[in-house]
Amino acid sequence: MRKILVTSALPYANGHIHLGHLVEYLQTDIWVRFQKLMGNRCLYICADDTHGTAISIRAQAEGRSEEDLIAEMSEAHQRDFAGFGIEFDHFGSTNSESNREVCHEIWKALCDADMVTEQEIDQLFDVSKGVFLADRFVRGTCPVCKSPDQPGDNCDKCNATYTPAELIDPVSTLTNTTPEVRSATHLFVQIEKLHDFLDEWTQSGTLPPESANYLKNFFLNEPLRDWDISRPGPYFGFEIPDSPGNYWYVWFDAPIGYIGATQDWCSEHGESLDDWWKNPGTEIHHFIGKDIQYFHTLFWPAMLKTAGFSLPTKVHIHGFLTVDGEKMSKSRGTFIQASTYLEHLDPSYLRYYYATRLSSRVEDLDLNPEEFVSKINSDLVGKVVNLASRTAKFIQPVGLSEVYPEDDGLFETFASQGDAIAAAYEAGDYSKAMRMIMELADQANPYVENNAPWELRKDPEKAQELQDVCTVALNLFRTLVIYLAPVLPELARKAGELLGEELDSWDLAKAPLVGQPIAKFKHMMQRVDPAKIEAMIEASKEEAPEPEAATPGNWEDSADALEASPIADEISFDDFMKLDLRVVRVIEAKEVPDARKLIQLTLSLGGDETRNVFAGIKAAYNPEDLVGRLVVMVANLAPRKMKFGVSEGMIIASGPGGKDVFLLSPDEGAAPGQRVG
Repeated sequence: MRKILVTSALPYANGHIHLGHLVEYLQTDIWVRFQKLMGNRCLYICADDTHGTAISIRAQAEGRSEEDLIAEMSEAHQRDFAGFGIEFDHFGSTNSESNREVCHEIWKALCDADMVTEQEIDQLFDVSKGVFLADRFVRGTCPVCKSPDQPGDNCDKCNATYTPAELIDPVSTLTNTTPEVRSATHLFVQIEKLHDFLDEWTQSGTLPPESANYLKNFFLNEPLRDWDISRPGPYFGFEIPDSPGNYWYVWFDAPIGYIGATQDWCSEHGESLDDWWKNPGTEIHHFIGKDIQYFHTLFWPAMLKTAGFSLPTKVHIHGFLTVDGEKMSKSRGTFIQASTYLEHLDPSYLRYYYATRLSSRVEDLDLNPEEFVSKINSDLVGKVVNLASRTAKFIQPVGLSEVYPEDDGLFETFASQGDAIAAAYEAGDYSKAMRMIMELADQANPYVENNAPWELRKDPEKAQELQDVCTVALNLFRTLVIYLAPVLPELARKAGELLGEELDSWDLAKAPLVGQPIAKFKHMMQRVDPAKIEAMIEASKEEAPEPEAATPGNWEDSADALEASPIADEISFDDFMKLDLRVVRVIEAKEVPDARKLIQLTLSLGGDETRNVFAGIKAAYNPEDLVGRLVVMVANLAPRKMKFGVSEGMIIASGPGGKDVFLLSPDEGAAPGQRVG
């Protein structure tokens, strides 16, 4: 039996849970439920992330204490999670005494290792509000890729990290004013002292390959940046014991909250924290989004290593949620709160839909309403529940056959797939597991159709045959439900009531159930009503402000570029359609030795499809700044043999050349492989 501790990233206590958040918590809950079904001891720990300026500002605006605010939000978060069947073994708070104690322990270890230093830094100060601005209260243009409207810590477009003061044209989101730059003394953790360890650990197989490749670039040319770990008061958080007036930055005590919450659970259950966080026999699995992988894969392991805590066995990293191919939007009603969803739809629907889209890769997940309806109605209602609803009522008076009937090897086939389905769950490849389960369901339903129990029941002489056919069908249904139990615990509960047993072990799928009374069939799942989806979207809409009318001539664009490069001769639409332009992600970028202008790019079109392309953009871009960025390429350009290798396409850029080259990037929500045009 494995001993496993699992965490999800801590939800911030300043806002409610929405469908984007649920990608992570449902992904984690499914994995934890699977482990428990396999007989492993698996502890699922989470907590609210409660500190920082945002909490103070909201509490002040609402005329109450920070403690009152975070208590209310904790209750709301846990209510939403419970509504979706997400079961934590413990849900705590980073504002606990246990967390404070662990923060002190780790801080002392960092100081004893001489990893803490003082530095004078430039920090943005909102004069109107009278506060230093936390990262989340600053927006501006990314200093690396020049994408506008980016947050104050890392860029959504190119994943670059920076300080708020490094943003171009920063704006305070609190007052919509331009902040001042003021100097302040901050405490920093020098993670460069663990350069070799972090380099090796990030490439050890603990992270998904995409994330390992992304992080590899941080170790190539420059030392790892010191981590700014303190904030001056007033600040809602833990005061640093040996630095009065300064507080630990929220990103310091947030991951430590995993340990603090575990300590609270241990205190309640009479167990030792060291057995979970300092025991080589305990696996530690983190589930996080790709937007916070930098903190969890550089700073966090540096803290754990220095303080003598166990390092994560695996960090599972997922992408973002889009709705119908676009970023969630309040004006379109696709920014949907968990509570709003629960008012309209069955949470089992979302659990299953997400499972069909989640893989072990760091990929964005799209929620398509039409596909959502189709998958639930076809897979769950039409293929799985239908097996029980069409057969259970016929043998309810007599129960299952005493001996399992001949079924042409169907049950044996179902049982034999258990290991492969379990392997897909273990790897986090839920979409593969769902496909395999539905392929089995596709074999079960023809059996029922061909044997037509509704016809057999008309002939009293075929009572045994009817019982046997229904026994086979219900055992196939039972096996499917066991395989789906991590995703659909409510369906497993209802099926267990029907069959008179708890479907609480994966091993139950290895042997058929016979000689068992059957309860009266009760409805298990309804088809999705599209009208309810429309009502949910309508309920989620917020009035968008009217866009400011554009005044012709406002932009004063120069004609220099057009005069320097006039428009080419006219082509036909058919000529244009010969070009296959695709969105691609840069997954690797490196300089080409002896080439003055070229950078060698590995471009992903999604899945395992990649292209090697040489681009003459060296004067305008650093290779490490390109990794993770979405760009556009000509995908059907004939390969061109060059001195340095074969170039399998061309990326699209504008500008006259040299340093004035500007890569074309799609808006957020675009995905590798999508056609442009």
